[in-house]
Formats: sequence, structure tokens, C-alpha cells
Amino acid sequence: MGFEEMWSALLPVGRDPDGGGYHRFAWTPPELECRAWFLDEARRRDLDVERDRNGNLFAWWRPDGAAGRAVLTGSHLDSVPGGGAFDGPLGVVSALAAIDLMRERGVRVDRPVGVAVFAEEEGARFGVACLGSRLLTGAIDPSRARALRDGDGRTFADVLAAHDLDPDAIGRDDDLLGRVGCFVELHVEQGRALDEPVGAASAIVPHGRWRFDFTGEGNHAGTTRLADRRDPMLPFARMVLAAREAAERHDAVATVGKVDVTPGGVNAIPSSVAAWLDARGPSDDAVRRTVADVHEAARAAAASHGVAVELSEESYTEVVGFDTSLRDRLVAALGGVPVLPTGAGHDAGILSARLPTAMLFVRNPTGVSHAPAEHAETPDCLAGVEALAAVLTDLARG
Repeated sequence: MGFEEMWSALLPVGRDPDGGGYHRFAWTPPELECRAWFLDEARRRDLDVERDRNGNLFAWWRPDGAAGRAVLTGSHLDSVPGGGAFDGPLGVVSALAAIDLMRERGVRVDRPVGVAVFAEEEGARFGVACLGSRLLTGAIDPSRARALRDGDGRTFADVLAAHDLDPDAIGRDDDLLGRVGCFVELHVEQGRALDEPVGAASAIVPHGRWRFDFTGEGNHAGTTRLADRRDPMLPFARMVLAAREAAERHDAVATVGKVDVTPGGVNAIPSSVAAWLDARGPSDDAVRRTVADVHEAARAAAASHGVAVELSEESYTEVVGFDTSLRDRLVAALGGVPVLPTGAGHDAGILSARLPTAMLFVRNPTGVSHAPAEHAETPDCLAGVEALAAVLTDLARG
């Protein structure tokens, strides 16, 4: 089964029939169906299948004579709410198709080649992006991860246990990491910076997520005078505007894309508002100053309305410069391709703290990502498969 057939099989899973976006949250039925699809495809190719103790999936191609530390590729299968089709799955489908090409061409490899599917990359269910790779590399404390809750109040520990994983066993896995020599992730480009079918990544800019909790006093919308209100929606509104203003001052980007209002009644003044800020920028200083400015504006507005506000950092990743020698080797193997930075986080960025990593991008003509309009043309996707096969061939022979 080639790229196009695999892509067609995966495309309907978790798709909203009305809006066209995808809802594949970690360990929910659509994402579990994607996982089952991956395992079936791996077994159809006689790849050795492995699920690690953090819920990540791996499929290994180990031809006779292949030994040493593996070349790993792959991506993720979960999505943001209403996400696009390509973010994550393109890297997984392309990895399997690249191995098919290598086999069809009789490529002999000296090292094993693996395909990874990392769990909860988007953080859409438990709030921490790249959770599977963070656990694998030790970038998040297991006790914190176990206590993470989804929107229904279920803990990450409970969800793992429900899927035959031991919550007490999660965490850094030096044995598995020790079997991997490098990681190359193929991904759809998430902007309009790439004007050729395939490019390579230079770096991931600093980025993080912060939670603002505004606590006021719930009350009746019709009988409570304006002067008597402690309405948390007002400082929340100021915080949203402050995010845009601070981002402009510091040449960053800031987004408030998720909010939880309690109790959420049309005729009730909220008692609390939780809001999540995503901030990214060209430097650590730019991001930190942006968040500090937003926090200061939120505190001032909260105080003027008799509301309390608390800020907590849920995740943060400093600038990730991909391994230069590995990147240069990829570019050389492809005869020279554009090299560009990205403002999006990836598992490759988390893994870079423990082993050499690199990324390949496939052109996105719409420039849209995390939304239904995210797109890559089929010829460009096939060019991505060819590029990944060439890269894996080069790396697995060394």
C-alpha cells in the first residue's frame, strides 16, 4: 500500500463532517483508531512493533545484518481541536512509505530504521504539548504528568491505566533512547515560508503555554449592580487585549485560544475564568517580557475589579537549534534544499536534548495550520517521501 492509499485510509478518521476539522485527542476513540491503523500497517510490513511505558509507539525495520543505534523517524497522530489533516499524520504515513521505497529499491542498511508515533504531541487533552516525548526524555516530572487532568477531570494516570499502561512506570527511558542514534521528523510546513516542495529546519523558536486563573464572585446578572460586581470576565478581557499589545512591543506572537468560564450561564456573572496564553518569539527574552507584560496588565485589571488572578506556567521550551552536522547532511543528501526556522513546537525539538535531531518540511500552499485549510499537494507529499527515503538511506548506511 503506497502513500496515497495509506493517506486515503487515514483521512476520514476523526474528521468533523460539518466543519472538516479533525478531533483526534490522545486516547479517545478517533486517536485510538489511528493507533490501530498504524500498528496494522507496521505488522503488514513485518516491522517489529513496540509500545513504550509512556504510551509512545514504535515500529522497527531490522533487516539481517542491521545493527547499532537506529535511525528513527515519524511524528504523531493526535490533533488540536478542529485541526488539519496533515499536522502529524503526514510524518507517520511518509515514514512508512519511505521504508517501502527503500525496500522496493533493494536498499541495504547497516543500522535499523524505526518509525515513531509520539503520544499527546498537541497537548489538546492534558494541556502539555509533546507529553510522550517529554516523558521519554525526562523533560517532565512523572508525578506532575500523572496528575494532569483532561476537560472531564480524568487524570493522565487514570487514562494510562485504562489502556493497560502502568502510571507508576512512566518517565525517562535511557534504554530506549540508547538504541537510537538520531531522529528525523518530516512535517507539513506551518506557514508560507517554504516556496519549494521540501525544506529543512534550522531551529524552533522559544515557545510556551501559561494559565491565568481569575477568581471573582458569582452572582445574578440582572439584580447585581455594576458597582457591586467582582466579575472575572473584565480582567480576562483586558488580558486578551494586553497579549496582542505585548506581542507587538516585543516582536513576538501571543494567542489566547482557550478559555473556561464557570459556571458558564448566560444570566450569571461568572465566579471564575481560566484562560490559556500561548506565547512565542525570536528569543527567550522576547517571550518572557511578553508574558510578564500580560501578567502585569491582568493583575492591574483584576485589582481594579476586586478579582484575584494567578499565573502558572504549564510548559516552556527554549530555542532549539537542530544538530548542525545532521542538518547539513540532510541538505547535502537532497542536493541542497531551503533551510528555515519554525515557530511551531515538535517532538524533534524535545528529543534534541538527548540525541541529534533534524526536520524536513513539506510545502503548505495555504500557509494555514491547526485548521481545516491546512494542506499539501500530493506531488509535494510524494516529493517528501522521496526526500525522507533518501535521507534515511544515507543515515542508515553510515
